Amino acid sequence: MSGFRQLSFKLVPGRQGTELLHAQAHTWNHILSFAKSMSLKCAVQLGIPDIIHNHGKPMTFSELIAALPIHPSKAGNVYRLMRFLVHSGVFAEEKSTEIDQEEGYLLTGVSRLLLKDDPLSLTPLLLFVLDPDMTKPWHHLTSWLQNDDPMPFDTAHGMTMWDYEGCDPKMAHLFQDAMASDTRLVISVVIDKCSDVLEGLESLVDVGGSSGTMTKAITDAFPNIECTVLDLPHVVAGLQDNANLKYVGGDMFEAVPPADAVLLKWILHDWNDEECVKILQKCKEAITRNGKKGKVIIIEMMVGNQKGDKDSTETQLFFDMLMMALVKGKERNEKEWAKLFYDAGFTDYKIKPILGLRSLIEVYP
Repeated sequence: MSGFRQLSFKLVPGRQGTELLHAQAHTWNHILSFAKSMSLKCAVQLGIPDIIHNHGKPMTFSELIAALPIHPSKAGNVYRLMRFLVHSGVFAEEKSTEIDQEEGYLLTGVSRLLLKDDPLSLTPLLLFVLDPDMTKPWHHLTSWLQNDDPMPFDTAHGMTMWDYEGCDPKMAHLFQDAMASDTRLVISVVIDKCSDVLEGLESLVDVGGSSGTMTKAITDAFPNIECTVLDLPHVVAGLQDNANLKYVGGDMFEAVPPADAVLLKWILHDWNDEECVKILQKCKEAITRNGKKGKVIIIEMMVGNQKGDKDSTETQLFFDMLMMALVKGKERNEKEWAKLFYDAGFTDYKIKPILGLRSLIEVYP
């Protein structure tokens, strides 16, 4: 018994004890919050949203099990997975028919955004962010804060995320699919709610536009705009120009082709302040050549633009942590954005908070 140390505990009285139990539950929820994302990933990989959608009516548990590619012994575990995802709001339950009183699963707004063939699907973003190569840097946050590596991704993989994608076709494909799926949703809102931002333009450069998802939609809606996609040479290699869309391989830190407007969608949050100023300066050169004065169109989060909305603020902060883990950038508030604009030599900007958690910002020389 020499190695045994007896511990004594005091009772925690009334309200203090209740508060401690609430704090314990809250802490548990933080510790186990990864279960939400991993359960969601499991459901998507099994094709559950598409199976329920294709069923055409509330789908009973037995019908779902019959349609799933799972081992027969795991049926009870699928029930536990679905119970959790119903509680999380990913799926819902209702009576399957008036005669049969068995509960059936159906989609919610969340799971509709995870249908594989939906052009606005968030599945590509899910598969990218939750890929083991992308989650590995999170395990290195502590050691990164104690060393001089530029970002946790470097600590985990020995190179930047951009270099990693350059030598890993699978990861590059996941990233490009994720960005394209988001772009389809964003540009549909831009064209619907603020087409005036694009009206009157004769030329536009989409910096970091990858395969041209954004510019293709713009040229369809505004055929008079000549669009250019500027991206790294290996990204645009083999992509075919057409009448009013061309691809240019290059480096946004070196030069941006001249145009009436330069579009930066989810670009600047990947970079630190000094790098953002350099990018913006190249954009300013592009829109002021030959005596012209164009504008830069930025689509990014502006932390704090959803005042009083706790969930939205949390999502913005989630993305800020994601930027910290993967790249050198961050999500910024209006004061931080304004400083970048003025440091890069711009004189004015206009904010349109019409993109949910993100804003459309027009910046003028």
